[in-house]
Amino acid sequence: MTLAEMKETDIRTVDVNDLVELSSVHTDPGQSKFERILSYIIQIKNPYCFRIGKIAIKTRYANKGMTLEEGLANLLMKTLEIEQ
Repeated sequence: MTLAEMKETDIRTVDVNDLVELSSVHTDPGQSKFERILSYIIQIKNPYCFRIGKIAIKTRYANKGMTLEEGLANLLMKTLEIEQ
């Protein structure tokens, strides 16, 4: 699936059980920012849709302001803060 197809995932029709549980995604703080983002994307499979418990989450990234990479980095950093 391409990023464009992932972006168009309809959260209302997606099977929640097919989404990756956010708490199962872990990154190594010793890695570079690029390596952590890459690890996150590989683990989460779709950076636009994942789940927390039984709740499906869909994220959107604005065309203005942050880039997708910056948004993913911020999401990753917030996730790491929650874990600690």
